[in-house]
Amino acid sequence: MDMKVSASEASSVDSRLSRRHFLRAGVAAGGGLLISINAPMFPAAAADASAATFAPGAFIRIDTAGQVTAIIPQVEIGQGVYTSMPMLLAEELEVEPGQIRVEHAPPDDKLYANPKLGFQATGGSTSIAAFYEPFRQAGAVARTMLVAAAAEIWGVDASGCRAGNGTVIHDASGRSLGYGDLAAKAATLPVPETVGLKDPKDFRVIGRSLKRRDSVDKTTGRAQYSIDFMLPGMKIAVAQASPVIGGRLGGMDEAAALSVSGVRKVVRFDETVAVIADHTGAARKGLAALNPQWDGGAAAYSSSDLVGELDKAIAGTAVVATNEGDVKGAHSVAARTLDARYEAPLLAHATMEPMTCAVRITADGCDVWVGTQVIARVQSAVAEAIGRPVETVRVHNFLMGGAFGRRLETDYAVQAAKIARQVDFPVKVIWTREEDFQHDAFRPHYVDTLSAALDANGIPTAFSHRVAGSSVMARWTPAWFVNGLDPDAVDGAAGPYRFPNQLIEYSRSEPPAGLMTGWWRGVGVTHNAFVVESFIDEMAEAVGKDPVEFRRLLLAESPRAKAVLDLAAEKAGWGTPMPAGKGRGVSVILLFGTYVAEVAEVSVDDQGDVRLDRVVCAVDCGRVVNPDGAKAQIEGGIIFGASAALYNAIDIDKGRIVQTNFDTYRVMRIDEAPTIEVHFVENDQPPTGTGEPGTAAIAGAIGNAIFAATGKRLRKLPVGTGAINA
Repeated sequence: MDMKVSASEASSVDSRLSRRHFLRAGVAAGGGLLISINAPMFPAAAADASAATFAPGAFIRIDTAGQVTAIIPQVEIGQGVYTSMPMLLAEELEVEPGQIRVEHAPPDDKLYANPKLGFQATGGSTSIAAFYEPFRQAGAVARTMLVAAAAEIWGVDASGCRAGNGTVIHDASGRSLGYGDLAAKAATLPVPETVGLKDPKDFRVIGRSLKRRDSVDKTTGRAQYSIDFMLPGMKIAVAQASPVIGGRLGGMDEAAALSVSGVRKVVRFDETVAVIADHTGAARKGLAALNPQWDGGAAAYSSSDLVGELDKAIAGTAVVATNEGDVKGAHSVAARTLDARYEAPLLAHATMEPMTCAVRITADGCDVWVGTQVIARVQSAVAEAIGRPVETVRVHNFLMGGAFGRRLETDYAVQAAKIARQVDFPVKVIWTREEDFQHDAFRPHYVDTLSAALDANGIPTAFSHRVAGSSVMARWTPAWFVNGLDPDAVDGAAGPYRFPNQLIEYSRSEPPAGLMTGWWRGVGVTHNAFVVESFIDEMAEAVGKDPVEFRRLLLAESPRAKAVLDLAAEKAGWGTPMPAGKGRGVSVILLFGTYVAEVAEVSVDDQGDVRLDRVVCAVDCGRVVNPDGAKAQIEGGIIFGASAALYNAIDIDKGRIVQTNFDTYRVMRIDEAPTIEVHFVENDQPPTGTGEPGTAAIAGAIGNAIFAATGKRLRKLPVGTGAINA
């Protein structure tokens, strides 16, 4: 199912999601202050809110025992939102973050839509950026109402009362009441039209480094993921779709599968088969015995065909994304011109927890237990797949063992629902690792052509960049794919730089039906950053300028980008000599409002294998809510992006995905991890994202470091396993 969001809806989302939409008080029969009513995921929470009689709100609940519960609309995918988002409430509510209980938000696009996206989704490094203001407002409204309630009880002016550590205090008399004591009274008061937010100089919580609240459970094994979930009588299903792109089921040995001990049923739908058994081992053995045969599809298709189609597309017509000045005229009078072709491969998500989903369908509805970044979208997609009203589908979200954009898709949940529809017991579908790799939503393969004109002083006077690749937006959010332009595909296509004459274009080229492209940990900009930052270095080399000094010239009118560049260069010791076989490279990006500069140091051996030794990263993401959490995000992004830059590619041979497990799709191991330093630029700008910028910046820095070490420019990813000598 495609989520249809009109252009007007997308542009007006901030006005629709107003403060009063998020923050309204409700009265519970139990006497609690309810600034959020939902269909909770946990039994304990259900007891708190089940008797509510007024339920317009979103984020915070305070019961008569004083328990504060934060309803988090963004899912925890390892980015730390269950730690950082309660900090925003705690700051304005005047409680310690540890006093706040965290609860998943249920699927509800009206109450829990991401203001940056317009619907309920976790992605695009938007969690803190989108909810920084609404969550602070929620805390401030609750605090204001609690203070007003205490003032009424005491018969004093509210200006003489203050909130602190979960209580309201009347300074003149020394009286105090806890939030639980005030909840019933506060619930009867009107929601204030305006609330005052703290001056940042008075912050006690925002800006502190707090330990992740999910770390202990994750490290001790108590954390529950969707793959862990079980119900009495639940069976396990292992499914298989055609390993050949677009193939069809030609035959299978159902009797052989049913003869395997523990196998209960074989089901088929669309072009998928599944074996249901008492446990995973039996289901896998049953699938092997089933031995499905596949016919047709793109059996002659290979990576060379994909690249050929991209080259053909990029040489053809293109949609203009940006056209400023006169690029052709600037080239005609240039002292020097440069041209280059770059290429970046299909990439998998390679999540540690493969796709898994449990479904139980009964007469009164459908329950789905899943790890997803788009809980409301899963609800709608499952409802459509099984022909049930959407309100009868209950989705229960879990922590996720990796997402990186893969769990922005609904295919695995829909598959589980279609399997469960054919049996009368709950079923959990677990994809094999091979199925996970072969049927991923891959980061698109891209081909790029670039050109630059430089004047006699070596300064670029014109820049053009044409991108060819699949459009993720055309499939996933068609309303954002306008006039043939995928804005994500050209995101960062000029980097953080402005050229007096500039042309950015996009040529769409889709792979065969059956090969799906999708969101990655950053999509368009993850390849554009490599391309642009490598080409900037090519310009610097052509005119004999130092790469950092050359970028400083280009960033003269972008002080925030220049500041991260200067900080990273200083901390990395830019300009100091490197031993033979080692090199240092730099990259600067702007992604989702966050400025990042990374300096990479690499070693290259005689076989052309590259080792990433050190990364120094400077980040301007506005105000940092939880510094340790933000640092971890950048570090994780660097490791993820470096794995892709050095080792990763998805290849196609005879219509099949070649890489089917971690033995052929290499992920950086602990002993290969570089030393990473992360430095934040302090400022009072609103917070932006840190989940993806670290990933996007690293490939360009690595490529430029390889050039510094070897004198060889690599224009095709990956670059780390003998590519220099290829």
